[in-house]
Amino acid sequence: MSRSPPPANVTVTVPARLHLGFLDLNGGLGRRFGGIGLSINGLRTSITISAASHMRVTGPENKRVHGYLQTMQRALDSDSACHVTINEVVPAHAGLGSGTQIALAVAAGVRRFHGLPLDVRGDAIRLGRGARSGVGIGLFDHAPVVSRMPFPDQWRILVVLDPHRQGVHGADERDVFSKLAPFSDAEAAHLCRLVLMKALPALAECDIAGFGSAIKEMQMLIGDYFAAIQGGSRFSSPDVAAALAVLEDEGAHGIGQSSWGPTGFAFAPSVEEADRLLESIRRHPRGRDLDIRALSGLNRGAQIVSHVEADEPERHQG
Repeated sequence: MSRSPPPANVTVTVPARLHLGFLDLNGGLGRRFGGIGLSINGLRTSITISAASHMRVTGPENKRVHGYLQTMQRALDSDSACHVTINEVVPAHAGLGSGTQIALAVAAGVRRFHGLPLDVRGDAIRLGRGARSGVGIGLFDHAPVVSRMPFPDQWRILVVLDPHRQGVHGADERDVFSKLAPFSDAEAAHLCRLVLMKALPALAECDIAGFGSAIKEMQMLIGDYFAAIQGGSRFSSPDVAAALAVLEDEGAHGIGQSSWGPTGFAFAPSVEEADRLLESIRRHPRGRDLDIRALSGLNRGAQIVSHVEADEPERHQG
């Protein structure tokens, strides 16, 4: 395997993602899950890898990163030491893909640091990512996906975070999926039809009402399926649910929850409308303890910047 000259350091920046819904929870055709999602601007994970006399990991989520680093070192049969600095992370277990972002950032950073080509899909398997949703892997780099479409520049995503709660994750998530009742073939077919014949065409036409209607219907079907795990609700956070109800009453589109939450989302057709919606929810009592942001979509994947010398960056963009 050929190697490029080693860089002085490598910085990998990965955007957060919203998971808008599963396509097929039935799996009768041989593939289960599938998903639709998008990258968002303003929430991201960033790490920097540099040479060191011994392995060090500093910053938030350092234990998780240390484990991923060790796995990659073994996979590449490398014993060279490095220092991983975690500059910024997306909130963990919030439905924003933080685990996949960190894992793939470490894998890409280690490979680039050692002058090796990326292997996004292979490293995702090595690091235990993408078992149920491949959205984060597909958005990290141009890995094969069924459809990839640009998100309209003028639209805004209202992201509603509840910093006091976390969604189902880890062993609990695996346990939940093992106990869920079968998902009907008819409902799985309807979800696929909603995406192919409504959500994607509406996105191509910049029709936010049609897009939002399709996403909301998907979210209702999937939310009802998972409600028993979420206290009988389509949302894991009552405060987020209340905030989204206000946003919908005020005219927001495509109300839903990203993955297991607690993060919720809605869509607005413009910056001005997003600002109006933000103001309405921030005045509401249920919005006081929430972190609510109006963000744009991000039509690119991860960014990898290698510094051979301090003033000579080499960039890779997914």
